[in-house]
Amino acid sequence: MKILSVGVIGAGTMGNGIAQVCAVAGLDVVMVDINDTAVQRGLDQISKSLDRLVKKEVLTAAAKDTALKHIKGSTSYADFKGLGVVIEAATENQAIKEKILKQVDEIVSKDTIIATNTSSLSITKLAALDSNPARFIGMHFFNPPPLMALVEVIRGLQTSDETHAAILEMAKRIGKEPITVKNSPGFVVNRILLPMINEAFFVLSEGLASPEDIDAGMKLGCNQPIGPLALADLIGLDTCLAVMEVYFENFSDSKYRPCPLLREMVAAGYLGRKTGRGVYTYDQ
Repeated sequence: MKILSVGVIGAGTMGNGIAQVCAVAGLDVVMVDINDTAVQRGLDQISKSLDRLVKKEVLTAAAKDTALKHIKGSTSYADFKGLGVVIEAATENQAIKEKILKQVDEIVSKDTIIATNTSSLSITKLAALDSNPARFIGMHFFNPPPLMALVEVIRGLQTSDETHAAILEMAKRIGKEPITVKNSPGFVVNRILLPMINEAFFVLSEGLASPEDIDAGMKLGCNQPIGPLALADLIGLDTCLAVMEVYFENFSDSKYRPCPLLREMVAAGYLGRKTGRGVYTYDQ
């Protein structure tokens, strides 16, 4: 099965980024959000993002115009009828995703693949709600989608080989490098990344080094583009804590226990860049 058309649920950062990479690759895209304002904001963001690529000479002006013609904005899931795949990129909330996916399941044909861009929720559990669980799969893009090459393709227990193969082929066609992952909390990248960040907080709390030296050590010693504490501020300390709590609960393994300093900083409202203060202080 070759996917030629894509529906994207959500016109926010992840949704419009996914829509952009699909359109640039020549796929027809329908991007849906809850109202016209949200849809237009997403379309405007795509146009600005493409303008930056034109300015950097990564894309021609003609290619930008062609890509934009491939994207249709909408507020109705009914426009997903007949598409090859629908990718849900809504808020990372179980109840919201379940409600959206149920509505999409009732509208699209049984041949349409349904994918979720979740970074943490169980693919198997979400697939179980679908009338055709074999066509359900995880397709985890990384932020920002136009720049990040990786896509984690997550198979639920029910995902068919045909669905998996079609999504791998599509991911490659839109210029991504997919890796196949079994369903498990955090999948692969975040399963490794978040415990590393958590350990950096333990190192900080024990006074082994300053935040600057911890980050410099990991950048210079492990060739990371950003240190783990600065990355935590970028992600949001509350998000880091929530993910670690999910791991601790699901695996019942003490190695996933959240660092007390991380808990304390979240309790203080020091959540990182979005609040102007986390491990580091930022100008708002």
